[in-house]
Amino acid sequence: MAARARLPFRFPQNLLTNHKLAHTEAAAAVTREAVYPPIKPSLTAKSKSARVRQVEEYVKQIKASPVQEKLRLLTRMQRKKYIIYPQTFSRNADKWYQHFTKTAYIPGLPEQLDPARAATNAAGEQEKGSASSDLGIGDDAFEEIRCLVTCVILQEHSHLIKRKPFLYRQQELNEGPFLRTLIKSLTYYLVKYNPMLQYSSLDISPQVGFYWRRGERIIPRGHRKRHLEPTRFQIDDQPLCQLRVMQQLPQVVPMEASHGAEVPDLSYAPSLLPLFKRQYTNNIFTGSKLPDPARFGHTQFHLVPDRYHRDRMARRKQSDQVEVFLRANAIASLFAWTAAQASYQGFWNHEDVNQGFVSQAVITDGRFFSFFCYQLNTLALCARTDIDNPRKNLLWGTESVCLYDGVDEDRVLGLNDDTIRLLVRFLLQRPPEDPPVPEFGEGFEDLVERGENPQ
Repeated sequence: MAARARLPFRFPQNLLTNHKLAHTEAAAAVTREAVYPPIKPSLTAKSKSARVRQVEEYVKQIKASPVQEKLRLLTRMQRKKYIIYPQTFSRNADKWYQHFTKTAYIPGLPEQLDPARAATNAAGEQEKGSASSDLGIGDDAFEEIRCLVTCVILQEHSHLIKRKPFLYRQQELNEGPFLRTLIKSLTYYLVKYNPMLQYSSLDISPQVGFYWRRGERIIPRGHRKRHLEPTRFQIDDQPLCQLRVMQQLPQVVPMEASHGAEVPDLSYAPSLLPLFKRQYTNNIFTGSKLPDPARFGHTQFHLVPDRYHRDRMARRKQSDQVEVFLRANAIASLFAWTAAQASYQGFWNHEDVNQGFVSQAVITDGRFFSFFCYQLNTLALCARTDIDNPRKNLLWGTESVCLYDGVDEDRVLGLNDDTIRLLVRFLLQRPPEDPPVPEFGEGFEDLVERGENPQ
């Protein structure tokens, strides 16, 4: 009797790979379309896939909406959020604010705003005899500006009889009118050198706000325990005055130049700064409503509070916090104002900016002035959109410079020309092309010539 041959348990590989059936090849050649629509997660379920679909549908809804409706959808859900105060005395608050806003700080001003650096890069060391030529105005015009600043200082400190201010209101009642008068006078005088200022808008004590999300946390307790929740922030600011224009300021540097900038990465909870949570209406506001034609920011002017005393901080051995306070104020105020301008153009987390938005700020106590320039390069700050986003926002700033030493009867002692040049250069910033002339309607100029009311 012949012995049985034992067959292997597995088929040989060439049996499945080299020999193909005819109907299999024919089926692969024919592409069939799906008869039924794809199965999607429910919009009302509580599963993870349903939550992902809810977020996707919400993002599509916001993208398809106009700007006014987009702002309403972004701010309609009111949850507890951290309130960031621009003027804070917390220790090293500038590092925290850099992390919250993804902002890198660069000491010094860029070449467009620093005449000394621009002159050094162009022709080496030069004398400061004709420094007013860097501003684009003559020496006679700069001398008139110098006399104008002197008159404003004397007007507010010597010629006006003021009563003793209330407690913690000295800056508001004494230095506030001086700064407003100075900005109004300089803006009116520099109109012939910067046509953009002719159609600008000067806001007095405006309300500025911005709401955004940055990072995530796991809810520790409650009915939503162990759920992921975005960390929400709100800035409510009120500068002394701000200048808005109809045309956007030019970019300081290309957005790609910010990829290598360093931003402090803090893994601690914001409550350790300390910051506190509140729940009220989310606010995105530039200081004017959406239809306003002057929709771009130019320069903000901030006045430090009465509690900010350089001598007192030096006696307490806190001299290192003098400039920290000013930097934190500049980061929070300029980020809120510039990000709100970008939101008015329709940009948000999932639709990032396509060009840099630039704004400027001057922070002073009446004698010492600090100058800052901010460029917003990204609004994609939430955890979902910040994964592969190399852009960073940039802030340039100077140390405090003194405008004058004191007032002696009818003389201003130690008036600093470099501070005046910086202030004038900030106000002369404009795009390379001429600003468009606003259209007031037919017959507007004829009515004005006849002396009639256009309205």
